Amino acid sequence: MDYQKILEDIYQEILPFANKGEQASYIPALAKVNPNQFGIALTTTSGETYSYLQAQTRFSIQSISKVFALAMALSLDGEDLWKIVGKEPSGTAFNSLVQLEVEKGKPRNPFINAGAIVIADRLMTLLPDPDKEFLGFIHALSGTESIDYNLEVAESEREYGYLNAAIANLLKYHGRIENNIEDVLMFYYRMCSVEMNCIELAQAFLAFTNHQHFDFGGYKLSSSKIKRLNAVMQTCGFYDEAGEFSYLVGLPGKSGVGGGIVAVHPLHYSVAVWSPRLNSKGNSVMGMKALELLTTYTEESIF
Repeated sequence: MDYQKILEDIYQEILPFANKGEQASYIPALAKVNPNQFGIALTTTSGETYSYLQAQTRFSIQSISKVFALAMALSLDGEDLWKIVGKEPSGTAFNSLVQLEVEKGKPRNPFINAGAIVIADRLMTLLPDPDKEFLGFIHALSGTESIDYNLEVAESEREYGYLNAAIANLLKYHGRIENNIEDVLMFYYRMCSVEMNCIELAQAFLAFTNHQHFDFGGYKLSSSKIKRLNAVMQTCGFYDEAGEFSYLVGLPGKSGVGGGIVAVHPLHYSVAVWSPRLNSKGNSVMGMKALELLTTYTEESIF
């Protein structure tokens, strides 16, 4: 498979979508990012990496970070984790309060904001230095120790995070978080602010592609747990557009409002794409189209 040519051909075909959508303007630091950028990287389980255009430009991974947090929490808590957060698609906006109130404060899944805040709280309870541990885990997965938080982005999210604050207070009311609300939110914002590029993300997600062995930074997951984590990405990884992504692309993955998307073809490859302009669901316009074409060109998906 000539992946390099495929990546280059994909870009040429999605150029008509280059000016569609807009950045996540509700986070001012993200609104300042040049929207006219595109990067893509694919890493195979045999060790080859292919990339094109701005694949080495770092960006705020936002909700993609929730996969790393979930992996850590699963390693620490095992199946008990599902007592505090569900694993069903939400069918509502990722920052919805309505569903959370109806379901008495138990988040529908770990990738909506409420679920990720509960996971952040759990990591704060279990780890003596969650900030350091979280970054260390990403360093181990990616093999890159220069990856760091962008504190400007984190502060921007904190300053305008009124809805997340409401979610956290509702979670606290229902006894779903243990730690100080402001501390939990700041840890959550720092997780979302982590900056990585497409090559680093593809390398980090290779661990979720090859489920035969997972032991990174002191965190271990069985083959069964990695498969189940992939299942949650498949059904819940794209806000309330997960069904569309599953239908068009056919790979487990996770998106973020920074414009990044990562997907895995189990036992074959991981792929990361970045383009800041988002559709109405909060997913990268060019990123979604690029991955649809990837599985179309290769005629490979999990189905």
